[in-house]
Amino acid sequence: MKKLATATLALSMLFSAASTIIPSSASASDSAQEFYATSGSKIVNTAKSYQGKVTYKFGVRNPSRLIFDCSSFTQFVFKKNGINIPWGSKAQAKRGKAVNSKSKLSVGDLVMFSVNKPGRIDHVGIYVGNGKMISNMPNKGVGIASINTGYWGSRYITGRHF
Repeated sequence: MKKLATATLALSMLFSAASTIIPSSASASDSAQEFYATSGSKIVNTAKSYQGKVTYKFGVRNPSRLIFDCSSFTQFVFKKNGINIPWGSKAQAKRGKAVNSKSKLSVGDLVMFSVNKPGRIDHVGIYVGNGKMISNMPNKGVGIASINTGYWGSRYITGRHF
């Protein structure tokens, strides 16, 4: 009886191991990319849903009154999507994985810019795709802008992928 139980256990373990070795039709990296593409779109859609509803005020994080600076807005949007990031564009630039080339950005990535002092990160937005970002900006509130031309074109520092 003991030998039968041991043999049954061994066969069970063998079949269990074999099923984890046999690859599925999608690889783990494909699944991760699909998950991120979905969550990246959700992040962007959340941000877009606040257009016309948010007031910009430097140094403020007031979710109940929808008053934010750029980084408290990205923090708010990411939290709504289950991702905790710190307040402050410099602090957010230390999270996730660096994306140094604009061509490698994915929808939902954070994008960091230098506004006041060259090379110093002091603005953050969320990449929406097609060379554009959504961010909370002074005198404008939440809006979409090109990161390749105009004001932001030469101010890109890095992106962060989560």
